[in-house]
Amino acid sequence: MELGEALLAVGEGERAASFEVFSDTLDGAWITQALTSTGTATIRRRKLPAEYVVWIVIGMGLLRDRSIREVVRHLDLVLPAAGEGRQTVSGSAIVQARERLGPNPLAALFAQSAAMWCPAAADSDRWRGLAVLGVDGTTLRVPDTPENEAAFGRATTRWESTGGYPLLRLVALMVLRRHLLAALALGAYHDGELTLAESLWPQIPDSSLLILDRGFANYGLFHRLADVAHERYWLTRQRGGPRPLGQRIVRRLGRNDCLIDLVPSRHTLRAHPDLPPTLRIRAIRYQRRGFRAQTLLTSLLDPATFPAAEIVALYHERWGRELGFDEVKTHTLEREEALRSKTPARVEQELWGLAIGYNLVRLEMARVAERADIAPTRISYRHALQLIRIFWLTAWLASPGVLPRRLEALHDELALLILPERRARAAPRAVKIKMSNYPRKRPKPRSGAPK
Repeated sequence: MELGEALLAVGEGERAASFEVFSDTLDGAWITQALTSTGTATIRRRKLPAEYVVWIVIGMGLLRDRSIREVVRHLDLVLPAAGEGRQTVSGSAIVQARERLGPNPLAALFAQSAAMWCPAAADSDRWRGLAVLGVDGTTLRVPDTPENEAAFGRATTRWESTGGYPLLRLVALMVLRRHLLAALALGAYHDGELTLAESLWPQIPDSSLLILDRGFANYGLFHRLADVAHERYWLTRQRGGPRPLGQRIVRRLGRNDCLIDLVPSRHTLRAHPDLPPTLRIRAIRYQRRGFRAQTLLTSLLDPATFPAAEIVALYHERWGRELGFDEVKTHTLEREEALRSKTPARVEQELWGLAIGYNLVRLEMARVAERADIAPTRISYRHALQLIRIFWLTAWLASPGVLPRRLEALHDELALLILPERRARAAPRAVKIKMSNYPRKRPKPRSGAPK
């Protein structure tokens, strides 16, 4: 039974209205399976059954400008007692319900939904037969509580004091041309991105190109990711300027385009003596007006199948990762200083719900883009999110009979939010103004540190 049908079964058809915008995307059976597989399905009758709590967590990510109690109220997520009307629930009851649920069902639901959505999204917009993926890391602030500090840690400063907030580190695998999150790895601030990314590499599909941030560029990973037999390729930018180090030119393929044998450093050989002594890769040197020259390194060795000019243009689609993080932090989270949850388990739960909600919005945008015959990245994420928020907040007021028309109107409104074609960046990024003139409030330094 789908979630909408289950909600109708309790005798309140209006309750399902808020979820209609996502009913064709997030299968209610997946929620049931995630709860069952993690042993968190609700058996006894509660005001907040587990399947409702799943939607509360997703809703609190998308409705960041509302309190959690308002999210529950607006989405009508309280099961009424027999013969009673619309009910309310206390904040402590919501916290207890989230504690009972834990993060595992949301993590399982994200993994299952991403496994269904992302292959189709990648297939819809391939480059020379390859799915275009990207991987990168970022950090998110979490509430300043002793539990969060112990679990996630803080950034240290040059004054040897701690940062203002504990920080969670995450690494994301993204379908770049749809901005869809395919996989996430979560950890503490001091966990390295390469360490966290270990769980992502097995999830890279066949016939794909992975665009890496240059922070991930290392000899051992290049060997591991390259798999010509399964058509798995990688692309990154050379560290330390335009001239690759530790290499021998094997053959020139064209102007500023050559095959090279990459040689590992002594440190790499000492750490990994089983690695081969050389790795054949391709180096493409290019320069854009107003920027210094750069060199791309890739396992796409065939110049006829993979032209250098297209590879250079494709590499700059890596900005999709940064834009995705911006869409989550700036627009979905409304530039709030931190997530809401005050314990590590609820922080992880909130983040998985936020990732599911982000993907749901992106999939709705893809449907609208398909109707408008444009790329999904040309739909305004911020305005699409705002329209979906309005739908969620008001859908329960409408009678079920008018919902199809309201959904059609929602898609028509989203189609009006078309952005112009993206321009190539003409100048380096720079901060033109400070965010605030007020001095930063710093925690007291540790004993013995300079004041």
